Amino acid sequence: MKFGVNILNFGSKATPSHLATWATGIESLGFHFAMISDHLPVTPDVHARYPAPFFDPLTTIAWITAQTKSIELGTTVLIVPYRNPIAIARATANIDQFSNGRFILGVGVGWSKLEYEALGVPFHERGAITDDYIQAIKTFWTNKKATHHGKYINYEDLYSEPMPIQNPHPPIWVGGSSDRSLRRAVLLGDAWHPINFRMDWLKNEGIPKLKKMADSLKMPMPALCPRIKFWVRSAPMDDQTRLAGEGTMDQIRKDLIDLENLGSEYVLLDSYEVGIAETAFLSDSLWNDLCIFAETTVDLENQCVNR
Repeated sequence: MKFGVNILNFGSKATPSHLATWATGIESLGFHFAMISDHLPVTPDVHARYPAPFFDPLTTIAWITAQTKSIELGTTVLIVPYRNPIAIARATANIDQFSNGRFILGVGVGWSKLEYEALGVPFHERGAITDDYIQAIKTFWTNKKATHHGKYINYEDLYSEPMPIQNPHPPIWVGGSSDRSLRRAVLLGDAWHPINFRMDWLKNEGIPKLKKMADSLKMPMPALCPRIKFWVRSAPMDDQTRLAGEGTMDQIRKDLIDLENLGSEYVLLDSYEVGIAETAFLSDSLWNDLCIFAETTVDLENQCVNR
């Protein structure tokens, strides 16, 4: 199982040097991958939760690519309907080239109606748009001369090179837990990327529902690559109410054991807590928690003293 960290690309302390510090620090500790979230027009509802400045995820990943050597880099998640799929495919193929095949495309539909209105994209059609766009992206990635005819995007005989290094294409992780999202994960994704869940929900509802969807579509189960909290508490929390990744370090480790037993291939740690400013930067306390986690869980060489 691979472990990663969600780099926070927003907030008052977000700067290019801040982002580079996150990336190189995570890599030095031995983590396997890092991911970045997405909002495009930072509307008031988004700003209240994820304050500006908000760095674009694809541009930021391209920047981080130059700062790192080995960690995989991806989006958690790119809100697909916000951008033209040809532009997404072209940019992400370039990033896969620049990173020597280290890119992961996490995708989702988003939640902010205000953002959709600002972009002139129909909010209630976001699921159908996402499905069409993902297919268009995959076609562009995998054909030197690409053609796609869909409801929301049509193109013909487009020269797509440079193509991604990864074969057949960079992995696609599909976020969301609705029926439509699970169907998308099964039909169009390589992995399901659930976030903000309790372990009992994942075991008893989420995964059984995904398996039922895969069986009904006669498709294999996608890989499990969740994003969990990394909220380290000094005292144990009630296992019936806490989110996965929240609690003492021992409780977090238990969650990881359970996730491994459920077949998780990757686990992304997310330290951000709305309203707690220090989580938006690699603070000394967060660095110490990541060091302890790396020493006892990742079990790779790391440099915990200096950063």
